[in-house]
Amino acid sequence: MVKNPEIEVWAMDEVIIRLHGTTCKMWIALEDPDPVVLHNPVRKNVKYYGAVRLRDGKFVYQRVMGMFNGDNCFTFLKYLRKITARSSKKTVVLMDRAPYHRAGVHKKWRDACSDKFSPEFLPSYSPELNSIERVWKFTRRACTHNRYFPDTDDIVAVVEPQFDQWKHGSEALKKLCVIN
Repeated sequence: MVKNPEIEVWAMDEVIIRLHGTTCKMWIALEDPDPVVLHNPVRKNVKYYGAVRLRDGKFVYQRVMGMFNGDNCFTFLKYLRKITARSSKKTVVLMDRAPYHRAGVHKKWRDACSDKFSPEFLPSYSPELNSIERVWKFTRRACTHNRYFPDTDDIVAVVEPQFDQWKHGSEALKKLCVIN
């Protein structure tokens, strides 16, 4: 973990959860020569910004309508700042170099609050360095693998209760996001 107790480290990123779900591993009876796996051929999806505090696994999320862009990223950053402002510690937010994370729309704001809330951009093409990528993988495995969703509302009904369980911290997320 981070050596400096005066700094809170959060990992932030976005995720797209597709309507068709995913398949993981599947057991098929030998008698069934042609198994049917339901798959919805549409491109509907649900999008979220999320951030996890590495110290205790506290999770914050916000659903996004439409495309990811500088404006909705700014909205999420302000929401995250409001939550982290309760602490007297400095907040460092680890994020990738997506254009909307570095958008000019919120550059002045990021600079103005950099003494207490500072984004740190990870190297390009290195998702393995962002701990929240493990949270997204864990979410898919726990909530969407091997499931059929006829509508995006069904995804929301499964995913958001899981996210809500993590709002006050999660031992599972803490172990998942540990930095050695």
